[in-house]
Amino acid sequence: MIIGVAGPYSADTAEQRQLNLDKMNKAAARLLELGHTPLIGLNAAIPVLEQAIITDKYKSTMDISLAVIGACDALLLLAESPGANMERDLIQAKGRPVYHSIDEIIGLK
Repeated sequence: MIIGVAGPYSADTAEQRQLNLDKMNKAAARLLELGHTPLIGLNAAIPVLEQAIITDKYKSTMDISLAVIGACDALLLLAESPGANMERDLIQAKGRPVYHSIDEIIGLK
């Protein structure tokens, strides 16, 4: 199953943003170990935004993230945030499941 991973990213410091992204990547690694294909919208957005000259980086981040998450069969929501909630709402609008822990996913294929 293709499972998106969402959670808070925005923070006051670059160090905290990296810690937030690390949490998502660790959860994605666990999903991979369980036989799923994990996707994180921010991992697609961040490298592009670092190269782009644009004014509204948040909007562009969400446009890319939502495009990635929209292709997923389900979402693992680690914690709520405005962006993560938009990803959750997109998955729910498509009638796809939203999980809140790895334990809910163990055994699914």
